Amino acid sequence: MSTQENLQGAFAGESQANRKYLAFAKKAEADGFSQVAKLFRAAAAAETIHAHAHLRAMGGVKSTAENLRSAVDGETFEFEQMYPPYIEQARDEGAKAAVISFQNALAVEEVHAGLYKEAFAKVEAGEDMAAATIMVCAICGNTVVGEAPEKCLVCGAPAAKFFDIN
Repeated sequence: MSTQENLQGAFAGESQANRKYLAFAKKAEADGFSQVAKLFRAAAAAETIHAHAHLRAMGGVKSTAENLRSAVDGETFEFEQMYPPYIEQARDEGAKAAVISFQNALAVEEVHAGLYKEAFAKVEAGEDMAAATIMVCAICGNTVVGEAPEKCLVCGAPAAKFFDIN
């Protein structure tokens, strides 16, 4: 394997460890183990540092315009090519929770691609996006610019399930 392939593998592993440890932290917190939760969050932060270093070393962070193009491509791949067969297979296997998870992700990745396209147009014009609240649904990840809708357009969760991104 090449160093570039090793960096890609390390980036993927560190990224997954970050997400997994944050999920573990939520569970530890819910179970009443606040210090264990803190340890998981600390390790997750360290994994993020590692992942970012690997991404930089492999030349994966470019100009904002190039990063937005990459984000559009990645999100579009997910909703057009990746998730449809995942949903089909999960349905065939009767994995209802997986079907819902994949359907939510597919819908939200399409939203993300649209938001990134809008941001790209602004950046290409030399502008930033207008200052606005950006809200994320804690249930499905739906992302909206402005106030949360009364009900999530993806999963139907109430507005109270949305949180503000600072």
